[in-house]
Amino acid sequence: MQVIAFAILLYCGIEHLDIVIGVFRFVMGIIMPFLVGGVIAFILNVPMKRIEKHLFTKNKKFAKLRRPLAYVLTLLCLLGVIVFAMMVVMPELGNTLTMLMDQIPIAFKRAQQWLYEIPEQWPALEPAIEELNIDWSAISASAVKVVQGIASGVVSSGMGFFSGVVNGVATFVVSFTFSIYVLFQKEKLAGQIRQVLYAVFPRRFTEKTIEVAKLSNQIFSSFLSGQCMEAVILGTMFFIAMSIFRMPYAMLTGIVIAITALIPIFGAFIGCVIGMFLIAMVNPVQAIWFLILFLVLQQLEGNLIYPHVVGGSIGLPSIWVLAAVTLGGKMFGIAGILFFIPLCSVLYTLFRAFVKKRLTERKVPKENWQ
Repeated sequence: MQVIAFAILLYCGIEHLDIVIGVFRFVMGIIMPFLVGGVIAFILNVPMKRIEKHLFTKNKKFAKLRRPLAYVLTLLCLLGVIVFAMMVVMPELGNTLTMLMDQIPIAFKRAQQWLYEIPEQWPALEPAIEELNIDWSAISASAVKVVQGIASGVVSSGMGFFSGVVNGVATFVVSFTFSIYVLFQKEKLAGQIRQVLYAVFPRRFTEKTIEVAKLSNQIFSSFLSGQCMEAVILGTMFFIAMSIFRMPYAMLTGIVIAITALIPIFGAFIGCVIGMFLIAMVNPVQAIWFLILFLVLQQLEGNLIYPHVVGGSIGLPSIWVLAAVTLGGKMFGIAGILFFIPLCSVLYTLFRAFVKKRLTERKVPKENWQ
């Protein structure tokens, strides 16, 4: 009977798919502020929980102030990081775009002069260079237009972002308020959820659900804190190394690499391309040295830092990290990458426990599967 009812509902849903999609969008519009608030609460809870553990550990009189003070300190730290990054990135970005528009014609003239000097050193290449028939002035003008388009795109995207924030201020207020409630009442809220689960579902199912929820919370928290720590370490390493070798844009490149390194595996390479492009506009030779420096530091980070800081915290083999990054990025972009790695780690841990349990139940000798 239940199967027949489900089949009828499925058939009606397919026949009226536009209505189903409209209802789904309507429901998502209602619950989206609460979902966003839950995400905000989860992210803030990671540093807030660690700060709270070290506040008023011996003075019980101020125990009630631990959580509010930890929350305020967490917000101040987060705002400080954002303001510092904006203060460094935005002025440097404006100066870089201005410099690019000034340097592009000069760079093309240098390239043109270099090509003209090649036949003097290698006469055999002269016919090939003459056949190229490059219009350097047109290419230079096109490159300047591209940079101007990037600059205007940055400004327009910034204005679009600002208008989007203004239009969604009500949603943000609801989400932020909900996140405050979750953070300050998380124990009470968790207890209420347990009560509902035990009251509605069988005890075995409820206990398994709570176990999976605890595992998911542990893995997601470890991944978030580990990924942020790894990004800070990598950005700091680049800033120090570039400062030692007196490379330009050391601070800007370090911050860009730290931000892009939040994207596992591929993020640092995005920062490398941006850093090479910035340095090449000042000194092309140093851009090559920066690439060498990046490869050295990336090997150090990939073999020593990431496995200990992030890899060990989520317990996911490298091949499955790559699979999670590819699948998540293909489906949901950057957000999918950040979500799928800990999700795959949870599924991997649960499946590994299931396999070991089945091997034990079937009494399969270890020499058969090790």
